[in-house]
Parts: sequence; C-alpha cells; structure tokens
Amino acid sequence: MAEHKKIFGTDGVRGVANVEPVTAETALKLGRAAAHIFTQLNPREHPEGLRPKIVLGKDTRLSGYMLENALVAGITSLGVDVLLIGPLPTPGVAYITRSLRADAGIVLSASHNPYEDNGIKFFRHDGYKLDDKVERQIEQLVFTGEIDSVRPTAGKIGRATRIDDALGRYVEFAKRSFPRGMTLEKMRLVVDAANGAAYKSTPCILRELGADLTVAHHQPDGTNINAACGSTHPEEIQRLVRQCGAQAGLAHDGDADRVLLCDENCELVDGDEILAIAAVDSLGKGQLAQETLVATVMSNYGLEEALAPHGGKVVRTQVGDRYVIEEMVRRDLNLGGEQSGHMIFRDFTTTGDGIISALQILRIMQETGKPLSELKKCLTKYPQAQRNLRVREKPPLESLGNVMKLVAETEKQLQGKGRVLLRYSGTEPKVRLLIEGRERVEIDRQADEIARAITAAIGVIPSEVERSETQPRDPVG
Repeated sequence: MAEHKKIFGTDGVRGVANVEPVTAETALKLGRAAAHIFTQLNPREHPEGLRPKIVLGKDTRLSGYMLENALVAGITSLGVDVLLIGPLPTPGVAYITRSLRADAGIVLSASHNPYEDNGIKFFRHDGYKLDDKVERQIEQLVFTGEIDSVRPTAGKIGRATRIDDALGRYVEFAKRSFPRGMTLEKMRLVVDAANGAAYKSTPCILRELGADLTVAHHQPDGTNINAACGSTHPEEIQRLVRQCGAQAGLAHDGDADRVLLCDENCELVDGDEILAIAAVDSLGKGQLAQETLVATVMSNYGLEEALAPHGGKVVRTQVGDRYVIEEMVRRDLNLGGEQSGHMIFRDFTTTGDGIISALQILRIMQETGKPLSELKKCLTKYPQAQRNLRVREKPPLESLGNVMKLVAETEKQLQGKGRVLLRYSGTEPKVRLLIEGRERVEIDRQADEIARAITAAIGVIPSEVERSETQPRDPVG
C-alpha cells in the first residue's frame, strides 16, 4: 500500500467500529505487527520455553468482542501469548502490563466517543504510551506485509489466557496512592461511571476507603457507554450531587483515564482546576518536581498566575496527554495534565488515571478540611470561548485564507492579553477553536465570526456546532 497511509491518531487508532481502520481485518494485522515490534523493543530476555506476552483489556463497547478476538488471532499467530483481562480502565491496563511483566499492553476503547466508535491503544512494557516512531514502525508492518511470512507452527503458536484477578490488582494499586491510615469515612460522594470501564473499579475503591457512596450509570449493556452520562455530559453529575447532597461528585469518561469533579455547590471542577489544586498543594510541601507543572496549549492561562505566587511555573505542550507525559518524562517532572480531565500523577502511575487523580483531591480535602468549592478558588480563570465544528474534510488550515486572516486580526486585538487556538481534532472529524481573553462578550463575538468563516470555507455538518463559553468566578484585573 502507499507509504502515506496512516492509521494512528493522537491517541492510538480510533474510528467507527467495523469501518476502516477499526475493523477485524486491520485489528488482526495490528496484532501481528504489535507482537513483532514489542518483542523486539522489550529489553527483557525470554528464557527458553517462555513466550513473550501482551496484556489485552477493553472498555464496555459491544464491538470490543469483535476486535478482541481479531487481536488475539493476530498476536498468537506470531507466537506471542495474550493475557485477557476484560473490562478495565485504560490506566488499569497500563498497570497490569507492568505488574505481570508483559512485553506490552493493548486497550480497546474510544474513550469519550459514542458506543459505535472504538479504538486500539498501545502501552510499552513499562506502562507508557508509544511515541510516534514506534507507531510508524507498526504502521509500516501493517501496510507493507513485511512479516506476512512469519508463521510459527505447532507448539510455537501463542495461547490466550484469562487473568481473573486483574480487577483486584488494580483496585489495590489505586488505593496505594491514598495515604495509609487516612479514610473517606463520613464523606458523601457520587460517582457517574459513564457505563464504562470503571463501572466496577471506582465504586469498589471508594467504598473500600470508607466513602458514603452513591453510584450511577454503572450498568453497561454494550451500547450505553457515555450515553447522556459521564464527563462528556457534566450536567448529569451536577444533578446527582444536588439530588444526593454530596460533598463532591466524580464523572469518568468511557475508559476512565480522565475525571471531571463537581463541588458541593454543584459547580464543575475541570482539569485545569484539579491541576491547580494539586500543584499548589505540592508546592507548599516542596513536592512538585522542579516547581514545574506540565499542561497543554488548551489549558487556561490562569494556571501560570495561580502557581507564580507559590514559586511554581507551567510548561506547555501540544494537545494530547501522550505529549504531556513525554514532556514529564523528558524533564523528570511528576505532575501534568489537560483541561479535559487527563491528569498524570507520575509519583503513582505512568498515564492519566481518573480515580487516582480524584483520590489526590479528596486527600487534600481531608488534610485541609476545606470543601472543594474553596480549594478551586486558587485558580482564577481567563474567560474562554470555544467552538467545535464537525466537518466532512480537513483541508490544511493555512489554506483557509479568510479564516487565518480573522485569526491574525483577533490575536492583534487581544494585544498580548489572550490567545487564539485553531486546530483539527486528532480523534474526531472536528475543527476546534478556542479564544481566551479578558472580555467575555468580545471573545464570544470573535469566536462566532471565525466559526462563520470556517463554515463558509469548508462547510460544517448542520446542527453539529458545539458552543462553550466560560468566564472566571472573579474578574481578571
């Protein structure tokens, strides 16, 4: 096939299940390619008679069965064993990969996308996500057929084994991120599990730590993951907190590598606020490595102003938690994340983990005796206006002359006290626009003007324009 063919996005392979590239045929090829690459990458030697092994987990989507079986066929056909762990959060797959000393981990999930989508994500033997170079190597093997002749036979074919204690292992692992001797007794919490991968693990973890817990959307049927629930529908966790009179609410996405919180006043607490709370706490204890937090270009500029009085600073990466993690590893930093709710507490884990992130904030609430509504005041946000437009094609943004002219004019009008970000989503057919500035009404007008220009230039799918405006709780001077 042509060299330019590409199946990896910003977070693995993702798309509509049973439509290329998320088909059983491509999954089988990916399984073969991954088995070949990972056994070469893993520095551990395999004693005679012991085959390499790959952990395979998934979320609760119906299409997971189809893709799981295809991957098993591909991996075992290369003489590699598969350890099946069933539905488990993405960070759980990363942990089990390390815990079982496997050569790699694979998780089947499309995260926050609707159930008809699915994806294939990979972890190295050490629980970290792949870099671009390794993804290109896997793609090359998928498209060129270089390993088509590699066909172990007889006893050299791999086998699949189901690991029954994966859930228990992950529950104990997550609990170890919470201080020994501290409990959540007398704390009333609500969890929206999004009918996803954390439907068992998060309630189990919080109950074992003593929380007075109400759980919603924890009965997956294969088609209801993220359906009017979870972190993509925050109004639901707000409703649940109000209904239960809870001190805090937790909402996961489908694979539970992220979390959105809700305070006792039913106000949302996003990833930027979670990062700010954790960073300020760590700075006060001298525990934030190099006094530096890693965030993406999408995070609110208020983060810099929140950390500066405490001696902290922020470094930024392109959008995608994998890029945050790469920067954290490169600089040997221990805290980073995204506004969307992907937080990496690297003292405890190697990837974004919704429940571990939530436990760190619950710990701070317990230690300080402060409600979540008070803790989040450490971050004063700049107003933001966001537009997410679903498109049928993604021409280069620089080719959209009128759009880029408006972007330049808007940046000039902000006079260095704001910013404009325009990019295509790496996981969905969308163009994303964010304008941040000090005047909410003005940035909202500017966002609408640029969105109209995008519509005129490339068209958008009718009724598929998402609007979002945020403003700080306190005026920015």
